Amino acid sequence: MATTIDTPRKSDVTRAAILAAAREHFAASGYQAATIRGIAAAAGIDPALVMRYYGNKEGLFAAAAEFDLRLPDLSALPRARVGEAVVTHFLDRWEGDETLMALLRTAVTHEAAAARMQVIFATQVAPHIARLSGQPRAAVATRAGLIATQILGLALCRYVLKLPPVVALPRAEIVRRVGATVQGYLFDR
Repeated sequence: MATTIDTPRKSDVTRAAILAAAREHFAASGYQAATIRGIAAAAGIDPALVMRYYGNKEGLFAAAAEFDLRLPDLSALPRARVGEAVVTHFLDRWEGDETLMALLRTAVTHEAAAARMQVIFATQVAPHIARLSGQPRAAVATRAGLIATQILGLALCRYVLKLPPVVALPRAEIVRRVGATVQGYLFDR
């Protein structure tokens, strides 16, 4: 009896190549400057395939901007360390995945990307904050928004604008300083 090995379908491989190229292009160039032709060339395929699978650049961006923040369960940490753990997690995410960086760069100038970023924070961050703070989800919108100002502002200044004083800050100092602010937003201290 022959054993079958699950091999990816060619269309799945092609889609993955398109998404990888799209994420790289959107991260490097932003939404406006990225082109279907450039993305297709980087993926080694015909531009018609990009259009076949994703319809247009906006559809491609929406697929490439699917993003799981992979927020860890921080409930076991001592309460006084949660803010720092949140900042550490986000630094790891910003430094480890160009998709989130592409989304941030693009959200500054593109309405659909801004809406996608809003959805990510509303559906992933707000419920997490509700669990950590012990408040109902409806009551944490302001907390989530203020935490987003710190996390997104830090990423914008450190990784996109590359402001020299922010880039030069040692990671431990960023975690300590921004973590204290996030801690205050989480627990009203």
